[in-house]
Amino acid sequence: MTPRTDPLTVEVVELIGSVVARYYEEYDEAAGKHGLTGAQARVLGLLSVDPIPMRRLAQKLKCEPSNVTGIVDRLESRGLVERRPDPADRRVKLAAVTEEGGSTAAGLRDSLEFAREPLGELSAEERTVLRDLLKRMLGAG
Repeated sequence: MTPRTDPLTVEVVELIGSVVARYYEEYDEAAGKHGLTGAQARVLGLLSVDPIPMRRLAQKLKCEPSNVTGIVDRLESRGLVERRPDPADRRVKLAAVTEEGGSTAAGLRDSLEFAREPLGELSAEERTVLRDLLKRMLGAG
């Protein structure tokens, strides 16, 4: 496949980069208000959906399992996360949010205006098209 360096592609790539940078900047700021690092907040957000095996959590974050262990250790010491055996395979440890961790994750989500507001200006149809295009770009659609 020939690399595309036309002005439109360059502009789209720059805009995607700007959106991602603003999202992470706001996420880190919101995390700080809760006494968390950006990485801790991202782990909490992922775990607020469902408990996740530690190894899978590392894959989702694209980092080494030892890094995730440290993040989960710190969240666990604050009572936001707990480790529990996986009912399907007791050798596997799941990381899961506690009730307090779920509340903190919800507070983080609610405080993310940039991530929520621009999407709120798009219709459901536009958000669906955007989602499908992003999935296609990632090879998942």
